[in-house]
Amino acid sequence: MTARPGDGGGSVLLGIDPGTAATGFGVVAVDSRRRAKLIECGVIRTSPEADLADRLLEIHEEVAALIERFSPAVLSLESAFYGKNVRSALTLGQARGAIIVAAGRFGVEVAEYAPREIKKAVVGTGAATKDQVAYMVRRHLRLRTDPAPSDAADGVAAALCHAFTGPLPRPAASTLAAS
Repeated sequence: MTARPGDGGGSVLLGIDPGTAATGFGVVAVDSRRRAKLIECGVIRTSPEADLADRLLEIHEEVAALIERFSPAVLSLESAFYGKNVRSALTLGQARGAIIVAAGRFGVEVAEYAPREIKKAVVGTGAATKDQVAYMVRRHLRLRTDPAPSDAADGVAAALCHAFTGPLPRPAASTLAAS
């Protein structure tokens, strides 16, 4: 899903829902009044047959390409949650590391939010379902349809969480001149 960036006066946020098979992302422009506009969202998919190192490299390179393309002020990243499967949590942590390194390469600030924080900021309850998150992302951004697949909606939700609750960076001088 793609739209054109806003008319200036704000910041670009990159939201990421990490995973080794599917990493959802959302790029959102937000103004000083915390009004958000979707620029693009999607999913980075890696091959399940590939070695873990190759999958992590692909995630890193794709996130780096998004950062180069959109120059976000902040990368809003869903933090790892600790479920019953320790192996899954460790693998998720490795994917998060690849993403954080990409942000660090470009000097992009990383803001981390727990899944419940993201759901609460976007839906109003930390116990929201994936369908509720997608629906509220659509409502907040005044989209015709829910972002799909759900990984993309979760990436947009991560960006919206920062837009609604996090400290907003000051717009760059070139952005201020355009307003």
